[in-house]
Amino acid sequence: MHSPEQRPRIRAVVFDMDGLMLNTEDIFVLASDEMLRKRGRQMSSECHQQMLGRRPLEAFSIMASMLRLDETPAALLNESRQIFDGLLDTHLTTMPGLDALLEHIQSRRLSTGVATSSPRTHLQHLLGRFDLLDKFQVTLTAEDVQFGKPHPEIYIKAAAELQVTPCRMLVLEDSQAGTESAVDAGAITVSIPNAHTRSQDFSAAHAVATRLDAPVVLDLLDS
Repeated sequence: MHSPEQRPRIRAVVFDMDGLMLNTEDIFVLASDEMLRKRGRQMSSECHQQMLGRRPLEAFSIMASMLRLDETPAALLNESRQIFDGLLDTHLTTMPGLDALLEHIQSRRLSTGVATSSPRTHLQHLLGRFDLLDKFQVTLTAEDVQFGKPHPEIYIKAAAELQVTPCRMLVLEDSQAGTESAVDAGAITVSIPNAHTRSQDFSAAHAVATRLDAPVVLDLLDS
């Protein structure tokens, strides 16, 4: 990472959503376990790692192929969503440090965005549960790009919509695919792995933190 004297000042912060702002990866695992149990199958660690950070149909294509399931990826996705939605009321929560970080960003008057591999309806439904939608000036979803992460398209587009050069944009990600997407777009990237992504390769990140309001994140915003 550049030294504080060399590094361009951060003007915008862009968040991934699933597993980064919200504990949705925990709920996805519960939903997948229930769905696969009905079929006498079990989620493998390798399959789960391959699915993380991908757009939904891409992720379930991986599941169908690796676990040799007969159903189409679309059918598996729809069933998983139904189970997932039934678990939200009792399981969904924000990730540690989110509120504190958003307050810090607001105090610095920085622009904010979300860049997620999930559909827009998913983003609106989940962020709406915590009154978070108005915290972000730009929201980009799976429908807004041609290529999913790890392709850099979504973060290149985020920088353009926030009217900043990528090197002045801080991206926060929890997956290897998302981290590579942000780094390849030219953004300053901090990876914040969760329990499901800690074994992934985050060597491309500019820094790795344990929570959203970690000192390394706040220092980047203050320097």
